[in-house]
Amino acid sequence: MTREDNLKLLHEYTTSESLIRHMLSVEVAVTAYARQFGEDEDKWASVGLLHDFDYERWPDPPDHPLKGSEILRERGYSEDVIYAIKSHADYLPDCPRVSQLDKTLYACDELCGFITACARVRPSRLGGMKAKSVRKKMKQASFAAAVNREDIVNGAADLGVELNVHIEFCIGAMQTIAEELGLVAES
Repeated sequence: MTREDNLKLLHEYTTSESLIRHMLSVEVAVTAYARQFGEDEDKWASVGLLHDFDYERWPDPPDHPLKGSEILRERGYSEDVIYAIKSHADYLPDCPRVSQLDKTLYACDELCGFITACARVRPSRLGGMKAKSVRKKMKQASFAAAVNREDIVNGAADLGVELNVHIEFCIGAMQTIAEELGLVAES
């Protein structure tokens, strides 16, 4: 499938601008890892972009991501793309994260959301953001309380990347599309 196909599917099921921006941020981070690991960038981008496309309609487990996986299968997406998307849900015991793609999606998902939350409270948004400031915010339980910090830490560990390096990597990827994410400094 092409990125155009992926975006069409995403917009068919998702209207929330913040959710769309989240999927775009995960897409760019996962794609950057694909490039680093020498993997299929288009396939990995599809996984990052579509991992939550069904969430707005079916937010409750296990409907998300199972409803989406049915739609992806009907539309001809490959089983490894579908499996990777299913594996980002901790509550699906029959879908452990086994491939590098599975682990990368999981490692980037919560972290990209948290980085977005951090950027929104900074005057320079993503500009100049460092891992140190993200780590400091991770210690504040009341900040972006819905983000599971343990998932962020475990995701980096499962991926085999030191947490600060992973945070910096995802920030760098997101900075390449900061304007599209609405995370550029106000002038």
